Amino acid sequence: MKKQGTPFLRAGVVFAAVAALFCCAAGHASGNAAAVAAQVTAAVPHPRLLMSAVEAARLRENIPRDETAAALFSRLQAESEALLEQPTVVYQKEGKRLLSVSREVLRRVLFLSFVYRMTDDARFAERAVVEMESAAAYSDWNPPHFLDTAEMAAALAIGYDWLYPLLSPEQEAVIRGAILEKGIAPSFAGHDRWAKGDNNWNQVCHAGMVMGALAVVEREPGLAVRVITRALDGLPFAMKTYRPDGIYLEGPGYWEYGTTYNVMLLDALKTALGTDFGLSGAEGFRQTGAFPLYMTGPTGLHFNFSDCGQRGGPFAAVYWFARKWKEPGITWLDEWWLKKTLAGASNPQGRFLPLLLLWRDGMPAVTEPANPLHWRGAGTNPVAVHRSSWTEPDAVFLAAKAGTPFANHGHMDTGTFVLDADGVRWSVDLGAEGYHPLEARGMDIWGRTQQSVRWDVFRYNNSSHSTLTVNGEKQRVNASGTIVRFSDREEFPHTVMDLGPVYAGQLSAARRGFALLPDRRVLIQDEVTAGEGAARVRWAMTTPAEVTGPAPGRALLEQSGKQMLFEVLSPAGTAVETFSTDPPNEWDSPNPGKRQVGFHVDLEPGASATLTVLLTPGTVMASAATPPMLRPLAEWDPAEPTGNSE
Repeated sequence: MKKQGTPFLRAGVVFAAVAALFCCAAGHASGNAAAVAAQVTAAVPHPRLLMSAVEAARLRENIPRDETAAALFSRLQAESEALLEQPTVVYQKEGKRLLSVSREVLRRVLFLSFVYRMTDDARFAERAVVEMESAAAYSDWNPPHFLDTAEMAAALAIGYDWLYPLLSPEQEAVIRGAILEKGIAPSFAGHDRWAKGDNNWNQVCHAGMVMGALAVVEREPGLAVRVITRALDGLPFAMKTYRPDGIYLEGPGYWEYGTTYNVMLLDALKTALGTDFGLSGAEGFRQTGAFPLYMTGPTGLHFNFSDCGQRGGPFAAVYWFARKWKEPGITWLDEWWLKKTLAGASNPQGRFLPLLLLWRDGMPAVTEPANPLHWRGAGTNPVAVHRSSWTEPDAVFLAAKAGTPFANHGHMDTGTFVLDADGVRWSVDLGAEGYHPLEARGMDIWGRTQQSVRWDVFRYNNSSHSTLTVNGEKQRVNASGTIVRFSDREEFPHTVMDLGPVYAGQLSAARRGFALLPDRRVLIQDEVTAGEGAARVRWAMTTPAEVTGPAPGRALLEQSGKQMLFEVLSPAGTAVETFSTDPPNEWDSPNPGKRQVGFHVDLEPGASATLTVLLTPGTVMASAATPPMLRPLAEWDPAEPTGNSE
C-alpha cells in the first residue's frame, strides 16, 4: 500500500511549477490551435462537461415518467447511499497498474455527483468531494501506466465541474491542483506515447486530459488550447481504425472502453465549447454505434474475439450514437440487457451508468432493430455475421473473423467463429488470459513478433480457437486473412475468407466458407492445399457442450437439455475426435467445462482437400434429413450480389 501525500496547502507554488512545465510544452501547436483558441474563449460556465444545467433539469423531470429510467435511477441512488458510509478508495497498485483504483474513484464520483444533481441532496455531493480530496492526496496517479492517470483525471474533472458551486476555496484549489499536477502535467513530461496511437490508450488518455483541461479552462485557457489541440491532432489516429464500417479491431469489450471515452471526449467538447470540431462524423466512427449489436447473439453473449469477455452491457456509448444520429434501433439489445437486469436482484454494472441515463433520455421505444440479419464489416479485423432472426430466442447466430494476430490485443484467431442456436452457445471463444499473473512471472505478453512469448499462452494462439492448426504450428503474426466474398441473399447467405497468408509456410492455400442454410443448419467448408511438405491439418471447434458418441463422420453435442448434431461431410468417413483444453503450460488458466470437437486430415506435399462440417440444431434435426448439396467455394453464389454483399 502506498502512503498518501499531503493536500495542496501551498497551491500557488504547485501551480507555478506546473505552469512552467506547460510553457515548456507550448511547442505543441498545430494547424488546429487557432480554431481551438477561438472556441476556448467562448467556453460556457460550469457545469459544462457532458450534462449542462438545462439537460440536468430536463432529465430530473423525465426520469419519473420512464419506468426503466426510474428503476435504474433507484439502483444508482441505492448504490450511492451505500457509498456514504464506505471509506475512501486506498492507493493500491496491482503490479504496474493503479487502474482498478482509478476506475472505482470514477464510479463513485460519477454516481454520487449525478445523484446529487438529480436530487439536490447535499450528502451525495459532500461524499463525492471527500473522495476527490482523497484521490488528490495520492502521491501520484501512476503516470507510467497512463490509463490510470487519465481515468483519475476524468473522475476529478467531472466531479469538479458538476459540483463547482459547492466547493470551498480550499477544496477547489486542491482538486484543481491535482488535475493539473498529477493529471495533465505528466502528459507533457514524457508520458505521452499514447498521443498518436491506434488503440484504446489514445482515446482514454486524450479524453481524461481534455476533460481535465475543460474543467479548469477559465483558470488555464492556454493549457486548454494545448491539450485540446494535441487531442485533435492525435485522436484521428485511433478513430481511423473504425474505417470503413465501424468495426473495433480490439473486439466488442474493448469497444466499450475505448469508444465510451471517445464519445465522452467529443461530448465534453460539444457541451463546453459548442463543437466537437467535426470528429463525430468521421468515417467508420459514424457507423460504429451498431457494432455491439451485430457482435451479440440471441444468448446475449458477444463474439468475444481478441482480449474480450463474452458478457457485457448495457453500453452507455450506444445510446450516445443513437441520440446523435437518430438511430434508436441500435439500442434494442442494450434495452433488453437493461430491463432483464433491472427485473432481477442484481444491479446493472459499470461506472458509466449515469451517462447511460443521460444519453438515453427521450429515446423512443424499440421493438426490433432495423439492421440487416447478415452483415459484413471491413477493416483490420474484418468480421461477418449471419443470423436467422433478431427476436426469436432460438435463432441461429453465426459470427466469424478474418484479420490478423498483429492487431492490438490480438489473438491468433483468424478464421475463428462463435455459434448460437436454440438459446445456447455451441462454439465459444475462451477469451483473454489475465494480464497481471503473466506479467508477474516476467512474461512480456505485449510483444507481437512471431517469437513473442505472448503466443505461448494457450488462450492467445490458434490451438485454443475454433479454427485450423497445421502441423501443431502457430498462425503467422504479420499476416492477415481477408473476406473475399459475402452474400446476404436469403436463399444462401454466406461468407468466404482467404486464410492462406496466416498459414504461409504450412499450406500453399487455405480458404474457409461459412453459410447459414434456410432451415437454420450451418455449413462450414475449408479448402486447403499442402505446400512443399506434408501437412497435418487439425479442424477444431471449442465448445462447452458434452460430446457423445464420436464416430466416423459424426458426434452429438449436448448442453442445457439441448442438442446439436456435428457431421463431417467431407472427407467422408473421417473420425471425429475431442481435444482437451486443459492448460498445457503452468502459466495457463484452466478452462473448466470446455473442450474441442474436431478431426484431423493428413495431406501429402502439394495435395488438396475439402473439409466440410454441417452443424444441425436439435430443433431442426427431424426436419433436416437431406444433406445439402456440396459445391466448391468458388461456386458459392457466383451471381451478381445485392445489398450488403460483395
